[in-house]
Amino acid sequence: MSIQNFYCNLAIMKRRKLRKKRVFICCLILCLGISFTIQRCVSSCSPHKAESQDTLPKAHLNDSLSNALTEGAAYHEMDSLVERYLKRWEINGAQLVITRNDSLLYARGFGFADKEKGITMEPNMVMRFASVSKLITAVGIMKLYEMKKLHMGDKVFGPKGILSDTTFCNSIKDPRYYNITVEQLLRHQAGFNNYAGDPMFSTRYIIMQNHLSTPPDHKTLLRILLKRHLGYTPGQGKCYSNLGYMLLSEIIAKKSGMKYEDFMQKHVLHPAGCYDMHIAGTYYKDRRPNEVKYYMHQGSVNVYEYNNSGRMVPRCYGENDVPRLEGAGAWCGSAAELSRLIASIDGMPHVKDILSKKSVDFMTQEQPDHNFSIGWNYTAKGKPWIRTGSLSGTSALVLKYPDGQCWILITNTSTWKGHGFSNDSMAFFEKLRAKYMANMPKRDLFI
Repeated sequence: MSIQNFYCNLAIMKRRKLRKKRVFICCLILCLGISFTIQRCVSSCSPHKAESQDTLPKAHLNDSLSNALTEGAAYHEMDSLVERYLKRWEINGAQLVITRNDSLLYARGFGFADKEKGITMEPNMVMRFASVSKLITAVGIMKLYEMKKLHMGDKVFGPKGILSDTTFCNSIKDPRYYNITVEQLLRHQAGFNNYAGDPMFSTRYIIMQNHLSTPPDHKTLLRILLKRHLGYTPGQGKCYSNLGYMLLSEIIAKKSGMKYEDFMQKHVLHPAGCYDMHIAGTYYKDRRPNEVKYYMHQGSVNVYEYNNSGRMVPRCYGENDVPRLEGAGAWCGSAAELSRLIASIDGMPHVKDILSKKSVDFMTQEQPDHNFSIGWNYTAKGKPWIRTGSLSGTSALVLKYPDGQCWILITNTSTWKGHGFSNDSMAFFEKLRAKYMANMPKRDLFI
């Protein structure tokens, strides 16, 4: 073979290889295109998990909500009934939120956030939750349980207890303290009672009784309280206890190695899509950004300031040291963000839960003899799950119904009939549900 023929044949072979390579690449591109088209078709034509579970909202919820979103003829009649109801109870301002199957249908402010300044209430404004805070704290404990950092049967006090600091143990006079468990704190069954007044709302008297110059911090308060005898043997009775949930706040801090508020923000609230919940302040000057002004009911008189200063103050601004309540009653936020948290712990599919089904079932299991559920007040089968809260200047009510609806009402005004307001509001909700929910516009303000 001549040199010319050799190079000629070599060129022909290279052209053939290049042609085969081009054909292969074209076929590959064609196959990938067909595969992508089929995938798009399947995704668009068949139901899948992404449609049943939302993701966290791109914008923070409070940044996107306003009364303008629920304007229109469809809401006018119900709005007017709510306005009349709140006026009858002498409520200056309130938020009402309604969800259905984890979709936020309705979020509206009524009355004034600040009456003197003429600032109307909006659904994105921040309000104190009072004892609804206990539900948030209970979720934090369940999260630690799922992280395997504690168990429900763990002892709270003693050398092998969670709060094993000798400053606590050395104060204990009643050996029954050593039997208190985490679950008993959650269910208000730890043995605490209020025969000497609720210690979380008796700061002034504790200062005087113990000759203190300043309000006690949590450690000092616990050293004082642990000297008292329990009102009953742990697990053999029940008594609603703010002290128990303050202790749960301390347990969260101890077991997580973080400040209570920081842990709750990172592991509970932010994963649930709640970015504007905080520990509230005591005084008007301590308000969070966008927080409302609080009011007492007509006829309320000023009281001595909690720190024994001798000053007379409005009950809602100085009767109690609000931050010191921590997980028992100090959280604040909007009713809408609170509804987002409820949607994240209710076992329903649309909003992804931050707790396992096992944990949700444990928290909401019906209890015999009207005992307390975990975080909730009561979760009777076939009836709404109930969580209430009351603090000077605010009242809060959460009702999660078996049919998937959740109604939340929070006020910036104390009521003059105590629990009567919650009971009356429950009956009022039932009337509104029966009359308006079937025709409530379908939407989801979470998105």
